[in-house]
Amino acid sequence: MLNRVRSAVAHLVSSGGAPPPRPKSPDLPNSTSAPPAAPPQAPRSPPARAGSGSAAPARTVESRASFCRPTFLQLSPGGLRRADDHAGRAVQSPPDTGRRLPWSTGYAEVINSGKSRHNEDQACCEVVYVEGRRSVSGAPREPSRGQGLCFYYWGLFDGHAGGRAAEMASRLLHRHIREQLKDLVEILQDASPPPLCLPSTPGAPGSSDSSHLVGPQSCWSSQKEVTHESLVVGAIENAFQFMDEQMARERHGHQVEGGCCALVVVYLLGKVYVANAGDSRAIIVRNGEIIPMSREFTPETERQRLQMLGFLKPELLGGEFTHLEFPRRVQPKELGQRMLYRDQNMTGWAYKKIELEDLRFPLVCGEGKKVRVYDLTQYEHCPDDVLVLGTDGLWDVTSDCEVAATVDRVLSAYEPNDPSRYTALAQALVLGARGTPRDRGWRLPNNKLGSGDDISVFVIPLGGPGSYS
Repeated sequence: MLNRVRSAVAHLVSSGGAPPPRPKSPDLPNSTSAPPAAPPQAPRSPPARAGSGSAAPARTVESRASFCRPTFLQLSPGGLRRADDHAGRAVQSPPDTGRRLPWSTGYAEVINSGKSRHNEDQACCEVVYVEGRRSVSGAPREPSRGQGLCFYYWGLFDGHAGGRAAEMASRLLHRHIREQLKDLVEILQDASPPPLCLPSTPGAPGSSDSSHLVGPQSCWSSQKEVTHESLVVGAIENAFQFMDEQMARERHGHQVEGGCCALVVVYLLGKVYVANAGDSRAIIVRNGEIIPMSREFTPETERQRLQMLGFLKPELLGGEFTHLEFPRRVQPKELGQRMLYRDQNMTGWAYKKIELEDLRFPLVCGEGKKVRVYDLTQYEHCPDDVLVLGTDGLWDVTSDCEVAATVDRVLSAYEPNDPSRYTALAQALVLGARGTPRDRGWRLPNNKLGSGDDISVFVIPLGGPGSYS
């Protein structure tokens, strides 16, 4: 979906001008380069490549690299073959070796019944350390682990037209989020409201010929309130966009074909942020209550928005407006400073360097709904309260109510302090959606067709000892 929606927009507006440029992405490793040295952090679990370390002929690299599973599954070569078996469709989960995913998260997956050659879903679960880029005062920050932040990260990626985009996103999207959060470390640790502007960049160009871009101030309301929460939302939204742009750059040069949906959960400073682009879904089941935490993006649900974008061609702005929104009108004296902004795809806020075109009158195009926030500190959760993430292979044949019923049935069969209960729940959800093999395909107990798609499920406990301390 990260690329599919972009392609649909490009097709609709191909007769008009190009969309407005975005602020440049920070430097990040591309998918074929080694990652930069990172500060100490919890063990990482990047996806494993089948047959890694072997000298495969060049003509077979594409087919071998196209099937890989997350390394937290710890699959042996034989296990990898079973995971790729469309006939058996064995459910895969991390081994019960005592080395569990963060928060004792449960995970299970199964390959499709022949829809595509390989499992095109990918998953990632990380603990990521963020070191601040610099202090709010503008002085260089001395590297110190004590000044940074950690966030917990879960991601499901459903590939379309191949699994390479999903595999790439599973390795890199959390790095984009980390990069976006670097400027916010000190701000998020300070209880005072976020600064409207960060210090000027040394040597930033000014302009003595910018007065014609400044209009009357009477049309402006008072300064908008920007919260710490909205800064995190903006960082995640920007990370999604930069990941999409990186995929577009490497689409042909490195055979990153197709696209993928992305469903991501970030836990930071007591709050859970759920970001979604595509038709995967997340729900919270709390004391039997169902709380939706995402909204599906499909070609049908996006139809009206895409048609409107195709109608509102960029050239209609006539050079008089900027597509970005700022908390207040930008002044010429602020050229070169970094001010809070958001574009038409964002509900959160981020910082960018003010340039000459930003002094134009803003055109606000509405708000999206890609990121939802849940404050864990506002409720006392029990061990049976969970956040369930699933790709569309689960939701195509399973309703929210059926998932909640499975949560109650499975977790009630285990002791509350048994950490394996969440993996058992993930497996039950996958098995329930897959069904059992019969003469006419995979069938559910009611004899309806089970899901023939790849199915991937995370079960994240929200309560219980040590879940998010």
